[in-house]
Amino acid sequence: MTEVTKRGTCAHSPDMDWCQVRETTLMLEVATGQIEAAMKDSNSSVDVLTDSFTTMAGYLGMISSTLAALPDEGEIGDTKKNVLEAANHVTGMVHQSIVAFQFYDKLTQRLAHVSHSLAALNDLVGDKSRVLSPQEWVVLQEKIRSKYTSVEECAMFDAVMGGMTVHEALDHYMSDMKDKGSDIDLF
Repeated sequence: MTEVTKRGTCAHSPDMDWCQVRETTLMLEVATGQIEAAMKDSNSSVDVLTDSFTTMAGYLGMISSTLAALPDEGEIGDTKKNVLEAANHVTGMVHQSIVAFQFYDKLTQRLAHVSHSLAALNDLVGDKSRVLSPQEWVVLQEKIRSKYTSVEECAMFDAVMGGMTVHEALDHYMSDMKDKGSDIDLF
């Protein structure tokens, strides 16, 4: 006869089989699921926006090419100048939007790291044969750190693992990011 593993919370009506570890793993699963659902929902919206901005950039190129063929003098030249100014302004706005999409890309990659880290933590906490082994926790920490792709993420992880509070590490991270300006680091 196989043992059936209980799923779901028992905190409202604990029995002899109640376990805080099962409750912890359940909450980790919920957090991971929420992160993944949010990323899926937002990805479809960003895909639509990306397609729209790509199409707009193409039309702007076509408009600029068409305008380049017009004469520079007279009433048509004045109109050409005004329309080119507007097209250049819109091109700048498209560029700013692309930068914002790059920040979004960075955000989703970080959320994916968090989701994978929570799943790995959940696996460890839920495994009675591994949870009490310090070496298993070291392996988990190394696995999580190896997923980080930016120097800042690694530095924040190392700071917290070294004893800094999350709040202090975050303040330090935000200070470093402010000093760097708006550099985009796609990974």
